[in-house]
Amino acid sequence: MSNWQADPLHPIAVLVDELRAEDVTLRLNAIHRISTICIALGPERTRAELLPFLQESLDDDDEILVALAEELGAPFVEYVGGPDHAHTILPLLEHLAGVEETLVRDKAAQSANAVCNLLSQDQVDEYFVPLVRRLATGEWFTSRTSATALFAAAYPKATSPVQDELIKMFSKLCDDDTPMVRRASAKELGAFAKKLPHDQLIQDLLPAFRKLAGDDQDSVRLLTVDAMIAIAEQLNEVECKSLLGQSMKSLVTDRSWRVRYMVADHFIQLAKAAGQDIVREDLVAAFVSLLKDQEAEVRTAAAGQIPGFAELTDRDTILARLLPCIRDLSTDQSQHVRAALGSQISGLAPQLGKDATIEHLLPLFLQLLKDEFPEVRLNIISKLEVVNNVIGIELLSKALLPAIVQLAEDKQWRVRQAIIEYIPLLGKQLGVDFFDDQLANLCMGWLGDPVFSIREAATINLRKLTEVFGVGWAKETIIPKVVEMGQNVNYLYRMTTVFAITTMAPALDVDSIRTSILPSVETLAADRIPNIRFNVAKAFEVLSASLASQPGGPDLVKESLLPSIENLLGDPDADVRFFAEKAAEKARAVANGETQAVSEEVVMTDA
Repeated sequence: MSNWQADPLHPIAVLVDELRAEDVTLRLNAIHRISTICIALGPERTRAELLPFLQESLDDDDEILVALAEELGAPFVEYVGGPDHAHTILPLLEHLAGVEETLVRDKAAQSANAVCNLLSQDQVDEYFVPLVRRLATGEWFTSRTSATALFAAAYPKATSPVQDELIKMFSKLCDDDTPMVRRASAKELGAFAKKLPHDQLIQDLLPAFRKLAGDDQDSVRLLTVDAMIAIAEQLNEVECKSLLGQSMKSLVTDRSWRVRYMVADHFIQLAKAAGQDIVREDLVAAFVSLLKDQEAEVRTAAAGQIPGFAELTDRDTILARLLPCIRDLSTDQSQHVRAALGSQISGLAPQLGKDATIEHLLPLFLQLLKDEFPEVRLNIISKLEVVNNVIGIELLSKALLPAIVQLAEDKQWRVRQAIIEYIPLLGKQLGVDFFDDQLANLCMGWLGDPVFSIREAATINLRKLTEVFGVGWAKETIIPKVVEMGQNVNYLYRMTTVFAITTMAPALDVDSIRTSILPSVETLAADRIPNIRFNVAKAFEVLSASLASQPGGPDLVKESLLPSIENLLGDPDADVRFFAEKAAEKARAVANGETQAVSEEVVMTDA
């Protein structure tokens, strides 16, 4: 009988009781406390008592096994006595690497690799490589799939003869009868390729890659795309073209759309790894083929690569080869393709320059801004700043202003919100006169929008515009219109006035608050709607914070804000009294010169 079996208070005996609990949460907590138990036992007893116990107790829920696999990583090495004894963890991880649940095996492989990094060369040859060998030749495919993830960690630390054996073992797994093992090999091939010397990569691993790239299972072939990129990065341009050129062409024109999708989704990485000569001679045509693919998913993925690939080509190629495809994509029958294009097309502007952008891209922007699918319009709007940097805001706004005005009333609120966020940039670049003439009424109209998020964004927009154009402009142009809304019979408009005042307050000076803001707020403090009154109390709190550090601000708080807040302290509504108490506390602190009371966030509430 083991020591812990005779002693019910022994740490392992306590652990046993917890692991036998019916509640999975209790068992998980027990696993996560293993490090504490190791500290209590010490390294020697951990190796002699705890590890054997865990080895015998591995039949449990997958959730428990995942947690255990995570615990047995690199940090656990110190609990068994440091790197010299790190190999004692490997039998446990080997067992976990062979179970049926994929997540458990993946975590076990990750932990095994982490432990391997701490082993000496002798330990790798004596303990880790035999583990890899047993898994790689296991009867069940589960152990063989786990083995594929261990080669990249083992190879650099093994001796030369063992390295040759590892390459042969991996090559054999790439030719395994079971598709799941070949799939795992394809997934791990890229990481292993990065560890091999140049000559051995070409001589020993490249044939394995070609077999996987021509596999009859598309789930295997699509995983070779990452491996091909990793191999290409290890080769020069001449080698890349001669050794990988045919594989690239085959994958681009693969009969399975899933493989072509994977190529399209990784096309920029592939092009960068392949080099300029292959891009110019082969990959432009391949990219055009993907942009014209019969499957919408492939065209969507390719559209997302347009700006990045364009950077690797020249302007003439973009105009002659890519732009015709882009025009076709702008009218693609799939809304997802058009949405992907909308989020990326602006990235072409820096490549084309001002004149070509005006001639070729602006018409496409206008077309996409009128698209029936909201996400297309939203994606175009969110990336206009890139185009602005190329052609200038004045030209851009003149071309797009009618569309912007139309989108300001779009039935999709997210589109309206995106336009609001773009307004301060337009205002800053175009100047106050243009804004007052063309956009001011638009901004005020959003304050009455039926969607709260739009009204909230509109008030933030007013603050940003105040920061752009100055307090004098706000006092003359915006504040009168905001104050006027506070007299509206509609509850919604009065509430929006409170929101707008609260949001704009940090950007206003003492004089503006005294003459333009306070009279309206004091009137709203007596509103018949409790929601308005308690939001007024919040507004008083923000105003107090805004005035705290301004000359004359504390005096204004003492003379005007505090009396109004104290009136709200006797309000019949409990919520109003609660927020009035908070506002009074802030106002008194400011009035007494305690300026550290500034800048506490106040969350407004819309009923």
